[in-house]
Amino acid sequence: MIGYIKGIVEEIGIDHVLLENNDIGYKLNVSSNTIAQLQEGERVKIYTKMIVREDDISLCGFYTKEELEMFNLLTSVSKIGTKLGLAILSFATPSQLHLYISSSDTKTLSKAPGVGKKTAERMVLELKDKLGKLAISLEDMGHEPTASIPTTSDGEAIDALVALGYTGQESKVAVDFVKQAGMGVEDIVKKALEYILKTNFKF
Repeated sequence: MIGYIKGIVEEIGIDHVLLENNDIGYKLNVSSNTIAQLQEGERVKIYTKMIVREDDISLCGFYTKEELEMFNLLTSVSKIGTKLGLAILSFATPSQLHLYISSSDTKTLSKAPGVGKKTAERMVLELKDKLGKLAISLEDMGHEPTASIPTTSDGEAIDALVALGYTGQESKVAVDFVKQAGMGVEDIVKKALEYILKTNFKF
């Protein structure tokens, strides 16, 4: 089992990063919150979880141990798999999810891509009593980085996607997932469309 990898960020994709360690490039599937903390060329420590299936072996990466722990909790819920778990962590940070689940805020949880009312209710039902195991304090809410801070460019990109026929929520999720520091509106829209076409919001 690989607990974490220290290496150089060689590439940042829409939903993954390529981390080089000892001349080996590790492709890690990640959330947008993890992507928001990374820059190409920097040396980082990424916590990992290996996903083994009959037809595939992959690695998921997490910028913090708290995000990894929340991912493990999320994927313990019935019908929440790897892709949906990462999508939920792109929608909200671990501390925010802690708050939504502990307060039974199914309305907000159901806004995450791929999460409807029933899945949100299952999350609360199955995870509320398990939150005590997480090393997350609600006092950290103001200190935890998030990829969801809106900017003028974000708003214009969201408006452009809405004009193309996507809902406001779909547009916001896509923009939050792909945006990186320094990106212009056109680049954000282009990457967001690539993300939408690739996933079709199906997790």
